[in-house]
Amino acid sequence: MNVLKKGTGGWKKVVSAFGEDILLDNGEVDRAKLGQIVFSDPGKRQLLNRLLAPFISRGILMEVLKLWMKGYSIIVLDVPLLFEAKMDKWTKPIVVVWVDPETQLQRLMTRDGSMEEEAKSRINAQISLDLKRSKADIVIDNTGTLEALHEEFQKVLIQITKPLTWTELMLSRKGAFLALFSIFVGVAICQKSS
Repeated sequence: MNVLKKGTGGWKKVVSAFGEDILLDNGEVDRAKLGQIVFSDPGKRQLLNRLLAPFISRGILMEVLKLWMKGYSIIVLDVPLLFEAKMDKWTKPIVVVWVDPETQLQRLMTRDGSMEEEAKSRINAQISLDLKRSKADIVIDNTGTLEALHEEFQKVLIQITKPLTWTELMLSRKGAFLALFSIFVGVAICQKSS
C-alpha cells in the first residue's frame, strides 16, 4: 500500500499542502525531502499525519478484510506508528521489536546514510521504543545478530499460532462464522415453533 503514489488521494493532499518542491522529476514524492521537512518541524509532521491517516487506515482495513475473507488466520501489520496512529486498539497481540537507543541510532544512520542529528530527529518524532515495549503483548529483542532475531521471531510465531481460548475464538473469523451460524439456527428454530 503506497498512499503517496503519484495521482492517489494521499499524493494530492500532500502535494497541495507541501508544494511541488517535494516531487521528483517523475512526479513521485521525494520521501527523503519530505522526511527532512516533517522530522524537523513537529507542526508539519502533525499535518502530514492528519492528511494521510484516513488513506492509511482505509488501505489497511481493506487489505485486512481481503485477507480475512480469503481465510488467513494470522495477519501481520507492520505499522511503525501503531501507537501514534491509535491503531493499537484494533490489533492483537501487539508485537514490538525492541532495540536499545544507541543501537537504534546507529542502525538508522547506517540504513539511511543520515547524519546523527537527522537520525535523532526521526527517532524523537516517535514514541520511544521503551514506551512501546511497555505497551506490547510480546517483545522481540533485536539487540543481537540477525540469526538471534530470527530465533526470537520463530518463538513468537509459535506463541501466536497456538490454539485459541474460547474468548479469542469468539473474536476470530472462525468465531464470527460460528456465531452467524448459531444465529441462523436460532432463527430457523424460532420460525418452526411459531
